[in-house]
Amino acid sequence: MSDQPVALVTGGSRGIGRGICVELARSGFAVCINYHGNEPAARETLRLCAEVANPDGRGSDICQGDVGQAADRERLVQTALGRWQRLDVLVNNAGITSVGRLDILEATEESWDQVLAVNLKGAFFLTQRVAQAMMRLAQSPPPSYQPAIVNISSVSAYALSTNRGDYCISKAGLSLATELWALRLAEHGIRVYEVRPGIIETDMTAAAKEKYDQLLAEGLTPIRRWGTPQDVGKAVAALVLGAIPFSTGEVINVDGGYHLRPFPR
Repeated sequence: MSDQPVALVTGGSRGIGRGICVELARSGFAVCINYHGNEPAARETLRLCAEVANPDGRGSDICQGDVGQAADRERLVQTALGRWQRLDVLVNNAGITSVGRLDILEATEESWDQVLAVNLKGAFFLTQRVAQAMMRLAQSPPPSYQPAIVNISSVSAYALSTNRGDYCISKAGLSLATELWALRLAEHGIRVYEVRPGIIETDMTAAAKEKYDQLLAEGLTPIRRWGTPQDVGKAVAALVLGAIPFSTGEVINVDGGYHLRPFPR
């Protein structure tokens, strides 16, 4: 059994997921870096993890899988447990945006099924599977075992976009799922949190950079800058390291204060 705590991060190959993986590796975790289709990007995340924490590269590893598929979810859990014999942290980060960004009057069932399968169903049932494994591990816990689950949602859980209805609904559902799992798992010593990013500079937001540059300059967020994947990663690391141990079900906003929604001056 590994002496290191182990974290499974879904969608860890790039963007916010990469930022989370790197910060967890920096904090001493062996990271199981899940990716769907971009293996080169996942290997770059692995290299960055090794650079900050494990120069010999043995601490972390990559694992392919589509969290929307039950068989792939099972393989992810079995891979982590098979390699490290422990699983301390699950970060449900994998997510896709609305296919085609269609107005809700033209939205398709195909897009709904794809988005909800990854963003909500996948996270819900992976949490179920990992929670069962964590409960068994807790019966004879590994060294320094502090099991925790973190769901990465979005300000879209409450900030409405009528051209991304399925995405907004998936993130609102993930927010409620966080509370449900926090309530159910507290008696087993498993803490559950939601981290809610705002405008984060990644390749997914690159197409809207000029638009958000202007909005941020005009005061869209009290902290007038783009967020970074590292900002989100640091929040996740603080939670799973036990920075607020007498807490579960909390929402941690990593949004530059966007949730404050002040009136324009």
